Formats: sequence, C-alpha cells, structure tokens
Amino acid sequence: MKQKIKQDENGNIGKNIRSIRIARGIGQTELVRLLDLQGISITRECLVKIERGIQHVQVKQLKAIKNELETTYEELLK
Repeated sequence: MKQKIKQDENGNIGKNIRSIRIARGIGQTELVRLLDLQGISITRECLVKIERGIQHVQVKQLKAIKNELETTYEELLK
C-alpha cells in the first residue's frame, strides 16, 4: 500500500520543495534524475504537480526529496 501525504489549504509542502530546490540551484529535471538514481520513479510532470500542490506526494518520494535537497522534514512541512 502506498502512503500519500495530502496537502491541504494550509500545507505548503510543494511550495517548500520548490523554494528549497531553487535555493540549492537544482532544476526540476536534475532533481528527477537524482531521485531516479535512488530508485524513486517520478516524472518531471509529477514533480511540477507536487510543487503546485495539486498532486499528493508519496512518503517515499518526500523522503528521497528531503535527502537530495539536504533539508529536514521540518523545513519541508512548515
């Protein structure tokens, strides 16, 4: 069973992922490639939807994104 984290109107997970990614100088395509190297199957289109808050992020995706962006869950979930 895949666990998904639902973003609500108060959740900024997608916005936080995007701002941290940009601050690190990592493009969407590069992040997708790095996630693929971790065995996380995600498309650039999927990442765009997650960053816009219109698609749920899976727990394993969030964990991999956290690792690649070298950040904390606290920063992603604030």
